[in-house]
Amino acid sequence: MAEIKITEDCMRLISQFENMTGAGSRDCIVDERNDRIIFVINPGDMGLAIGKRGSTIKKASEVFGKRIEVVEYSDEPEQFIKNCFLPAQVTSVAFEEDEEVGTVAYVDVKAEERGLAIGKEGKNIFKAKKLAARQHSIGDVQLVQDDEGF
Repeated sequence: MAEIKITEDCMRLISQFENMTGAGSRDCIVDERNDRIIFVINPGDMGLAIGKRGSTIKKASEVFGKRIEVVEYSDEPEQFIKNCFLPAQVTSVAFEEDEEVGTVAYVDVKAEERGLAIGKEGKNIFKAKKLAARQHSIGDVQLVQDDEGF
């Protein structure tokens, strides 16, 4: 697993988020480019983080003044990557070693969900790459075409 360096600012945000939601958080990324904060929460805490009808996450978003996104942590790199792309449905994940970047995750999604997986201006693929590197030392995450296979 990668060594995660959490800044003082992120520690404060994590503490605030945990107090507000009751969901345990293990990492946080402030994504200025997309005006959002991404929290990696403990397995099983998604319901706490979101709240009934999204009330908790909406309140947190108002308090922080940014969009809040949550990704559920998994010890399994494949499952963690799938969680990063939700609500897009990942059909498969394959890993290959590359001399330059290390481990590369090749992610396959249904053709009709490709746009959802990439996100507006690539924000979802950006999130997956950043979190996979921090949580599982994965050097790159790439989407493959449905018809390419592995």
